[in-house]
Amino acid sequence: MAKVFTIPVPPKFGSKRRERTADPRYVDGQRLLVEAMKYLAQSDPVSNRSAIELISEHVRTRFRMSDSPLG
Repeated sequence: MAKVFTIPVPPKFGSKRRERTADPRYVDGQRLLVEAMKYLAQSDPVSNRSAIELISEHVRTRFRMSDSPLG
């Protein structure tokens, strides 16, 4: 059985945070994916179901909750 070693790291207090600026490409990319899913759902939701699921899965795996357009 392997042993796990942890090395404690003290938090850095007083470190300067960089100023966040919005990235319009992130927001536009999200909007484009949502519009693509809407279009596919309007044209033929039954036959386009696999394409909608593919885009939805991409959004869920590629853009996680920790991602931020401000980041």
